[in-house]
Amino acid sequence: MTAGKIRFFAAIFVAGLIGYTIGVTQINLQWRNFKPHIEVINKEPPPSLMTLDFAPFWQVLAKIETGYYDKTAIDPQKLLNGAIVGMVSGLDDPYTVYLPPKQNNDFKQALAGQFEGIGAELGMKDKQITVVAPLDGSPAEKAGVKAGDIILKVDDQGTFGWTIAQAVEKIRGTKGTEVKLTILHKSDEKQVDIKIVRGTITVKSLTTWTKKVKDIDQINIKSNSFSGKLDEKIVYIRLSQFGDTTNKEWTDLAIKLSQEIKGDKDIKGIVFDLRNNPGGYLGDAVYIASEFIKKGIAVIQEDKNGDQISSEVTGKGMLTDIPVVVLINGGSASASEIVTGALVDNKRAKTVGEKSFGKGTIQEADDLGQGAGLHVTVAKWLTPNGTWVHKLGIEPDFVVNFDEKDPSHDAQLEKAVEQLLK
Repeated sequence: MTAGKIRFFAAIFVAGLIGYTIGVTQINLQWRNFKPHIEVINKEPPPSLMTLDFAPFWQVLAKIETGYYDKTAIDPQKLLNGAIVGMVSGLDDPYTVYLPPKQNNDFKQALAGQFEGIGAELGMKDKQITVVAPLDGSPAEKAGVKAGDIILKVDDQGTFGWTIAQAVEKIRGTKGTEVKLTILHKSDEKQVDIKIVRGTITVKSLTTWTKKVKDIDQINIKSNSFSGKLDEKIVYIRLSQFGDTTNKEWTDLAIKLSQEIKGDKDIKGIVFDLRNNPGGYLGDAVYIASEFIKKGIAVIQEDKNGDQISSEVTGKGMLTDIPVVVLINGGSASASEIVTGALVDNKRAKTVGEKSFGKGTIQEADDLGQGAGLHVTVAKWLTPNGTWVHKLGIEPDFVVNFDEKDPSHDAQLEKAVEQLLK
């Protein structure tokens, strides 16, 4: 989520100058006889408190229409889309975006749980295209893309100045095709090229297991922390995203787990894994947080006037009595941070891992007709204690870095299990 415009200069001398002069004369004659083909409709603006001078816009449009050298390249709808993208980018807010029809459709498919591409959620940090998180089992993850990676180039095109929507459009593509990303890992100083074959990404929101401590492969069971506790059990829940099917998947799982927990006294707690969860719907975040909290506030919304609205938990949670430890990292963003903040501020969970991403704003999505969409930041969200995590992230109670050199050993999971067994 460097570039720079490459300008080509040519100097034509002696005999070449004659051909150049003739060429310019012919082109000028062509444009003199060219009749504009753009007809503008719906010119009247809606009521607004802003005063805008549209003269420069019309001047530029007229100059393009009458002066641009390649008439076949003038696509009125493409020009309009570009103008709208530019207007929205003037807010300097990476989360307020205009999505032309194809990009809007791609976004909806991602939330629905299936799309074609590399399977990585993108964000913006310090005006650079950044990987929020690769999706579980995706081509991006398998190729070595990690949360926090900066994407410097896509197929050798620099990304500096791109919007997130532009990056998504370039990176997504048909299953079986290849894209090359030039990436700077957050822990490295040297950029690397990673070639990824796009695939069909099917996103399953939830993964879960219940195991005895001695059967958890990713932890070191020889640690003194687990002495005499190897037959005690841990429930692990991995929530990878908040999508269209998340709530139904979650309800089915919660019913099953609540019955399992009540019937098995060896179960000591839940590890709730929100690492690399890039977020989703705010309402879903409140719904999930409500599963663990009997009574209290899940999140506070603050609008443009500074007015605050508190969203209470539903009071219908089935997992409100069992100890919980939440795993977070730099790929935990947005809705996953809402859930984490709710559990922490309501004293329902401890957190383990690394500082979260830090996205503390709420977007409203509108369909504009003809397939296009607009996402506008309409409010900020605060944790129940009034903390705004935007650009700051949530600091975990226990900071544990993930050892990328030995992914078979999950030190963060190990610490979470240790806390539940205390």
